[in-house]
Amino acid sequence: MTDDELTPIAWARLKQGWSKAEVCRRLRDARLKRGMRPPTPASLKRMYVEWERGTTQVTDWRDEFCEVFQLTAAELGFVELMPDPLTSAAVDPLELRSISHDLVLLLEAQTDHYRQLDRQLGAALIPQTSAHTQTMADLLQQSLPGTGRPALARALAEAAALAGWQSLDSGNPREAWRMHELAKSAAREGEDPAVLAHVSAQQAYALLDSGREADAAQLAEHARVTAGSKVPPRLRAWLCAAEAEFRAAVGDASGAQRLLDEAAGLMPAGDSDPELPFLFLNSAHLARWRGNCLARLGSLEAVHDLSAALAGIPESTFARAEAGLRVDLAQALLTRGDLAEAAQHIARAEQLATQTGSSRQRARIAQLRGRL
Repeated sequence: MTDDELTPIAWARLKQGWSKAEVCRRLRDARLKRGMRPPTPASLKRMYVEWERGTTQVTDWRDEFCEVFQLTAAELGFVELMPDPLTSAAVDPLELRSISHDLVLLLEAQTDHYRQLDRQLGAALIPQTSAHTQTMADLLQQSLPGTGRPALARALAEAAALAGWQSLDSGNPREAWRMHELAKSAAREGEDPAVLAHVSAQQAYALLDSGREADAAQLAEHARVTAGSKVPPRLRAWLCAAEAEFRAAVGDASGAQRLLDEAAGLMPAGDSDPELPFLFLNSAHLARWRGNCLARLGSLEAVHDLSAALAGIPESTFARAEAGLRVDLAQALLTRGDLAEAAQHIARAEQLATQTGSSRQRARIAQLRGRL
C-alpha cells in the first residue's frame, strides 16, 4: 500500500510510531475504562486489520479510536451515521413531505430483512442497519402530520431497537442505550404500547452488560407492569422471561421462577404473531431462557432445559442464539463438573460468536475458559 492509499487510521498509527499490537492494547484499555468488555486480543487484532485496511467500517469503537489517537472522528475518517435525536438539526419547511402507507411497508420489509440476516451475521450488519435507521429518522423528522407519520414512528422504533441490540452484542452498551432511547421516543409518538414495552425492556440489557443488574431488573419490571394486559400474550411472555433473567442475575431465585412460570402460562402456540413482527418466541426459545436463568443461579436442572432448547433451534438459522445457548449450557455443565462436554460446547460457541461478531458472547466464553 502506497502513502496515497493509506487510510486515516493507518496514517494515525504510523505518525505515532506504534505497532498494530500497541494500538490494539490501547483500544482494549480504552474500552475497559468505559466499563465495557473488549473481545479477545486475537479477535481484536483481526478486527483492527480490517479497520486499518478500510475493508470494514469502524462503528462502535469510534470513541476509543478518538481517545487513543487524540483525533476527532472526522480526522480519523469516521462518518456519523446517527445524530443524537435530542440535538438534531432544524428541518427546512420546504423539505417536509407526506408519508405514504406503501413507503412505510417498504421500510418495514427492509427492517425485517435485516432482522433475519442479523440472526446469522450479527455485528457485521451494523453499518447497514444504522444507515437504515438514519434514513427513517430523517424521514420522520421531515414528515408532515397525518396518517403516515405514526406508522413511520413505529417502524423507526423497531429499526432503532434492532440497531441497538446489534451495538450491545458488539460490546457497546452505551450506543445500545442511545439507540433504545431513540426507539422509545419513536414508539411513544407511534402510540403503540407493544412496541414501547418491547424496546423499553430490551434496553435493560445495556444495564445488565454494564454490571447494573438491579437497575436492569427494575427497568424490565416497569416495562412489564406498564404494558399490563394491553399487549399480546406472546409479548407478555417475553417481558416475563426477560425480567426473570435479570432477577436471576441478582440472585432472586424465587422471583425468577415465578416469572418463568408466568411466561410459560402465557405462551401461545406457534413462533410469532403478525402484530409482533419484531418478536420471535416459541417454546424452545422459552426453554432456552429458563435454562439461562437456572444456569445463572447455579442450578443443576439447567442442563436438561438447555439441552432440550438446543435440540429445538433450527440449525444454521439462529447462529447468535445458538452461541448464547451453548455458552449457557457450558456454564451449567461446568457447575456439574462435566469439563469435557463443557469444552465441546465452548469451542462451538466460539465459532458461532466469531461468525456473528458477538463480543458479548466472546467475553462470556473467555470467562468460562478461565474456569476450565
